[in-house]
Formats: sequence, structure tokens, C-alpha cells
Amino acid sequence: MEAEKKKKQLLLRLSPALWNELAAWAADDFRSINGQIEYLLSECVKQRKKGRKEED
Repeated sequence: MEAEKKKKQLLLRLSPALWNELAAWAADDFRSINGQIEYLLSECVKQRKKGRKEED
């Protein structure tokens, strides 16, 4: 159970322009850049799952 709660780490390479856009967006949403990326990925996964259910 404890292992499921641990977060995985990964190296992510971003262009400076994308980094700046994410940093500004994160600041607007009162999140860290890491938190913003995690939030955006979570939302994309939710939308993908929702889209699969609608296709069935």
C-alpha cells in the first residue's frame, strides 16, 4: 500500500519557451511547475478515459 503512494520520478526535457509558458500558467493557478504538469497530465488521462467510455 505504501509503495502505491510513492510518486515516480522522471527526467523531462522541455524547451525554454514551453517551460516559460508552464511557469506562467502554474503561477496563475498557484501551483508549482511540477504540480501544474502533474495536474495537466491527470486531466488528460481523465479525458481520455471519458472518451473511451463514450465510444462504447
